[in-house]
Amino acid sequence: MLKEFRDFIITGNVIDFAVAVILATAIGLVINTFVADIVMPVVGHLVGGVNFDDIKTVLSPETINADGTVTAENAIMWGKWVNTIVNLILVGFVMFMIVKVYNKTKKKAEEAPAGPSQEDLLAEIRDLLKK
Repeated sequence: MLKEFRDFIITGNVIDFAVAVILATAIGLVINTFVADIVMPVVGHLVGGVNFDDIKTVLSPETINADGTVTAENAIMWGKWVNTIVNLILVGFVMFMIVKVYNKTKKKAEEAPAGPSQEDLLAEIRDLLKK
């Protein structure tokens, strides 16, 4: 059973999948930071100095009761949702570009001439020996 598990873990598919997950996580973090710290401040500036993280629709405001307890504000934080949508679009675009470049390199490797087949070489040797 341990041998089967070892063979399963060592196969290329599992290792490729693990590398893909790690890279996707890292790319996601980079793009998330890019969106939050670079893209959205620029977009906010262009639409009048708005910070999208703070945009919300308040359903019920924060209140202080007579006994001093505070009832928290109930709000729909749709600005954060906009940030997430922009993040999703950029992550999708980056992943699309990575796959596109990968497919181009894969096609070039497949299109490279493989050279003569074994049968062609044997036929050529046969013809040379006949001469």
